[in-house]
Amino acid sequence: MVLPFLSLYIETLGDFSDQYVQNWSGITFAVTFVAAFICSPIWGKIGDRHGRKPILVISGIGLGLSVLLMGFTTSVWQLFLLRLLMGVFTGFVSMSQAFISTQTPKHIAGQVLGVLQTGSVTGSLMGPLIGGVIADTFGYAATFKSISTLLLLSGILVWIGVKEFKLEDSEPNTKTSYSSKEVLQHIIQNRLLLIVMLISMFIQIAHFSIQPILSLYVGELHGPENLALYAGIAFSAAGAGNLLMSRNWGKIADRVGYIKILIVLLFMAAIVYFPGAFVTNIWQLVVLRFLLGVSIGGVIPVRVAYIRQEAPIAMQGEVLGYNTSIRFLGNTIGPLLGGFLAGYFGFSAVFFVTSFLLLLSAIALWAAAQRKPAAIKEHSHSV
Repeated sequence: MVLPFLSLYIETLGDFSDQYVQNWSGITFAVTFVAAFICSPIWGKIGDRHGRKPILVISGIGLGLSVLLMGFTTSVWQLFLLRLLMGVFTGFVSMSQAFISTQTPKHIAGQVLGVLQTGSVTGSLMGPLIGGVIADTFGYAATFKSISTLLLLSGILVWIGVKEFKLEDSEPNTKTSYSSKEVLQHIIQNRLLLIVMLISMFIQIAHFSIQPILSLYVGELHGPENLALYAGIAFSAAGAGNLLMSRNWGKIADRVGYIKILIVLLFMAAIVYFPGAFVTNIWQLVVLRFLLGVSIGGVIPVRVAYIRQEAPIAMQGEVLGYNTSIRFLGNTIGPLLGGFLAGYFGFSAVFFVTSFLLLLSAIALWAAAQRKPAAIKEHSHSV
């Protein structure tokens, strides 16, 4: 709900130059993920030891309170500090992935995590549209307050409506705890797993480089009329493609192999990102955003399903926490990179660099898989 107009909200906090707004859009967007980068493995480890349900409740309530306060900010610094605080509690979706992953049979993990991703993407699809309408009708502050209500409700729903099965109930006869040293050794020794996790960073850099300045790009293409709404449409188009395909990609990957599908998706995303630099109207951009959503829609569930397969159940929260940290590092670098490129070289440069990073990730994963050919067929021995 807030992503389409974060940069527009900054414009209302003072009389700033375009370059200042673009740079601070990237900084305030990215700082959330700096805090999340630090906190995610900690929350994951706590979840492995004491249950994931309490972490989900804390995350929902913490997010709700920090976003509520954003509706009362009067300076860029206040917004910056609240986005930093928000990052401490960010990770509801990644903890949900760990929660569901540990209670799902390996051979259908991609499909089930695809369903979770569908729920997440439905929010991504509805959020920018709803946020754009509320922002245009009632103002930006009202949108922050609306978001905080939904986040608090999420925490409460988990508290009263979710039962967490104990580890021994879901997968008997397994080790029930690992030290952080053992977890890190497991990741480093499994080379393909390590590369999949590292590529997560580059995927997020590519995906988030355009996020903080997308509304400004829409304004350049479309003009100022109903800008928040049209920015919301551009954001939601990717969500629509994601919604259409995330569960299907997970199901296909369960059958033919997670690494294979990840390589295909990365090549597809690189191809559809590139033409964004040459669009001449808002609807061309919307179509490309939809195709990006189709291509990138399976990356998260397929990646998490692969980790589910490669990590013992008692360390999955911490492994996914490290993966989330790596993703959040990408989320931090991406907006800063996008803001810098747009500020100094124009919007087109963001699309060129993003496409190149996705292509590089696809080639790197393909090369790593060639060194370990069995990984391409990992599904055959996991069912």
